[in-house]
Amino acid sequence: MKIGVLGIAGLLVGLALLVVGYSSVFTVSQTDQVLLVRLGEPVRVVTEPGLHFKAPFVDSVIQIDKRILDLEQASQEVIASDQKRLVVDAFARYRIKDALRFYQSVGSVQAANIQLTTLLNASLRRVLGEVTFIQVVRDEREQLMGRIRDQLDKEASGYGISVVDVRIRRADLPDQNSQAVYQRMQTERQREAAEFRAQGGQKAQEIRAKADREATVIVAEANSAAEQIRGQGDGERNRLFAEAYNKAPDFFAFYRSMTAYQNGLKGSATRFLLKPDSDFFRFFGHPSGRPAASAAKP
Repeated sequence: MKIGVLGIAGLLVGLALLVVGYSSVFTVSQTDQVLLVRLGEPVRVVTEPGLHFKAPFVDSVIQIDKRILDLEQASQEVIASDQKRLVVDAFARYRIKDALRFYQSVGSVQAANIQLTTLLNASLRRVLGEVTFIQVVRDEREQLMGRIRDQLDKEASGYGISVVDVRIRRADLPDQNSQAVYQRMQTERQREAAEFRAQGGQKAQEIRAKADREATVIVAEANSAAEQIRGQGDGERNRLFAEAYNKAPDFFAFYRSMTAYQNGLKGSATRFLLKPDSDFFRFFGHPSGRPAASAAKP
């Protein structure tokens, strides 16, 4: 009977020791840091991964992520210094550097995201409101993101948070403004195209006019050369005819009359009102072209 009671008591003591031992240890993973709280008061922060000890039953273990966390922000409109409205889509990366301050100020990652979103919006409006649209979109985007990160990190340090990076994913005009800009760009391109076509048409007209002028000059010079050659040919022909006439006047007179007959007696309706004894028909009466009375004389 005594052995049975002692066995039960030993079992109870063992169970109690097991429960006490289990409640006296905790583990820390490589991605977490642990805040120990005793009766509502923070005791210490454990960042080294592994097995650690704590006071049983009185110490509470609060795990806090020590990895880089994401903060996604919804798109919002920001007015630049040149009064251009911008739709800005940004995000941030941060980590919890002071677990105790983080727990005392915000308490959880969800609450921290809400607070950081408010701070990020304010920082975006302050920084982008001091610069122009072109500086945001093209010229100083990297520098502006650095300024926003520095401001956000300074304000978030009071919550035990360190801001690693801030990026502007998109910065553009609102849809209605974009359509107006695209329409204006299209109109400008159409105007430039019309101007280029007009310049091309003017240039083509100048080229055609120059070509026509050069063609006219070439044709005129060719006609002039042809007339000169034709005149030289006519002169040479007349010279040859004169030489032939001087050498054989009778034959030249006969040839010229035959040519006149050939040119004048073309067609079936040719009529001449001439005397039969006209000089034109002299070769009709005698092959020598002499009058008949003269040809009868010895």
